[in-house]
Amino acid sequence: MAEKIVSPGVFTKEVDQSFLPAGVQAIGAALVGPTQKGPAGIPTIVSSYSEFVQKFGGRFSSGSGASENSYKYLTNYAAQEYLKYADTLTVVRILAGGYGPATSTVNAGSTVGVNKATGSLTLVTVADNETFKITQGSTSVSFVAQTTPNVDASDDSIRFFAKGADATAMAANLVTEVTSVVSNGTLTGIVASNAAAKFMLTGSAAGTTPNGITFATASSAAPGTFGSTAESLFTMAGGTNSSTEVSVLTLTTLSDGADQNSYTAAEGTNNTIASGSENNIRWEVTGRNENKGTFNLIIRRGDDTSRRKTILEQYNNLTLDPNSSNYVGKVIGDQSVTVRDAGTTDPFLQLSGSFQNKSRYVRVSVLKNTYNYLDSNGNVRDANLTAFIPSLGSGSFQNGSDGATKHPKAFYDTISNTNTQGFNLGAANSGSEAYIDAIRLLKNQDEYDINLITLPGLVDNFANHAVVLTEAVNMVEDRSDCFLVMDPVEYASALTQATTKAEGRDSNYVAEYWPWVKIPDNDLGRNVWVPASTLIPSVYAFNDRVAAPWFAPAGLNRGGIDIAVQTERKLTHANRDTLYESNVNPIATFPNSGVVVFGQKTLQKKASALDRVNVRRLLIAAKKFIASTTKFLVFENNTAATRNRFLSIVNPYFENVQQRQGLYAFKVVMDETNNTPDVIDRNQMIGQIFLQPAKAAEFIIIDFNILPTGAAFPE
Repeated sequence: MAEKIVSPGVFTKEVDQSFLPAGVQAIGAALVGPTQKGPAGIPTIVSSYSEFVQKFGGRFSSGSGASENSYKYLTNYAAQEYLKYADTLTVVRILAGGYGPATSTVNAGSTVGVNKATGSLTLVTVADNETFKITQGSTSVSFVAQTTPNVDASDDSIRFFAKGADATAMAANLVTEVTSVVSNGTLTGIVASNAAAKFMLTGSAAGTTPNGITFATASSAAPGTFGSTAESLFTMAGGTNSSTEVSVLTLTTLSDGADQNSYTAAEGTNNTIASGSENNIRWEVTGRNENKGTFNLIIRRGDDTSRRKTILEQYNNLTLDPNSSNYVGKVIGDQSVTVRDAGTTDPFLQLSGSFQNKSRYVRVSVLKNTYNYLDSNGNVRDANLTAFIPSLGSGSFQNGSDGATKHPKAFYDTISNTNTQGFNLGAANSGSEAYIDAIRLLKNQDEYDINLITLPGLVDNFANHAVVLTEAVNMVEDRSDCFLVMDPVEYASALTQATTKAEGRDSNYVAEYWPWVKIPDNDLGRNVWVPASTLIPSVYAFNDRVAAPWFAPAGLNRGGIDIAVQTERKLTHANRDTLYESNVNPIATFPNSGVVVFGQKTLQKKASALDRVNVRRLLIAAKKFIASTTKFLVFENNTAATRNRFLSIVNPYFENVQQRQGLYAFKVVMDETNNTPDVIDRNQMIGQIFLQPAKAAEFIIIDFNILPTGAAFPE
């Protein structure tokens, strides 16, 4: 409320001009391409290369036998080099077709009287109205168990009746009626008799039948061994009790792809699994407590053993009770992200699930909940719930799929129009749609704050690739706060091919570099060829760390590619002139200086300040800062105080840029001259920023003047 002034005096008030805008968060590049593992199609932020490897994998094998070799995707090299100098990177993994994660079910076992044995006579007793089968030689017959009305109270037996055609198929003197004893869910005793018209299992004690066939009593551990002292009519040997299993949890890998499949039907010595690797996982329930309704779960690496476990994550005292703080869904997480409206102009991500994923490897779906497992006194509320506590044991994953991946995959210098790291971008469900969906997702400025994008492995000279690259060009121009680095041609192309492709584009948000570069890979033990777009983002990141975005990311001071072994071609001065005239930035090789980026042109055809990378990146950085810091002024009243707040944010920023050699001069206008009454009535606030960007000295021209002896030097 305004202060009321009546009598004379001195009145003071405060006008706070020290408003501090919120700092701009770390802004990094976006990297789109295939990886060895990880969530597909979901932009994921990483802050170090070790985190990248943990989420997206590293080297892998492709091929078999003599042709087997190890590889890494170009995405790995780009991430490794960029994150040497940058703090954040947004990665979008590419998979195509019907890809998906791997799953595994965690069960709780409880015996319900199922006994299995092998031999010419096979007995399987099950619950009411399920099948009981007898096999004699090559002949078998199935029976149906019925507890009512055919219960024999005298021996507590269950009678089994032959089913349909099976009954008529049996010989009249073989089987017509079967009865067995079931006590507490377990088969306890079997005696057989054989008359002319029937074969019957009854509930009496073990003994010898009239035909002299001796049967032993089945124990709770196994059906026992059955044989005859008189005649070898039937043989039943081996077998064990088995139990029905209740599925209580489903674990799903956060990573998509077939590499997450670690399932094997039979484990080897010390719990090994044949398909286990350092890049997939397994799980194990290590403890269970029926009194408390808890269990312990660990996530193990797929290639470990029971003697030398590699524990990736450990969770203790988990419960299936949603009302508990240790509910497995809360502790591990159950969320999944799906790309919706894929293939349209506006795809988006939809989040499902209730609890944030805290595990780095899996999410959980709970199939059996134990609501309020303990009562107020700490006792088990319902004894039936104990059957849902997971059993001790381990399990592995299956059903993960890579989708439509082309084999064999073409890597490095063998990339072609129809095969780039396993994707044929010209075929249906081939990866082209996945690339385009990723690009259109990144178009959302509110969700993804990026200033650079690269798609290593795609070259403009290939028609199939060019469709995707055109989408990327349109995206950065629509965003107008992001820059694209792309490759003009494939390996072993002529210089004229590179210039021709560059001349076919016109954008000051795009730059192309040539030729390809060979780099070492210690993981693979050899050198590999990579396109320039794999390494140029790291040059930008180094430039920004040691200088600023408005400095040219080129030259001996900031344009060196220290990892490079050699370039595909050593460029002459004339070669560099030809490339630069067509807006292709040369990657030169100098004695004692190594491989160096020696150009910084955008693909803009018309000569202006924006045909240089440093000027375009200056504008991108400035727009990023202003958009981030002045959004807090939206919905504030359009008054002089609000406009002054804007000026107090923007002027110091450009003063700093000018002091750091980014500008020759600037001026910011936001007052009554551009915020007239009609502008204010339209709920608008207008500001104008005038900039004179600093230009890089790309051409240093020095005149050597030779004067005669005794001549005076000019003032």
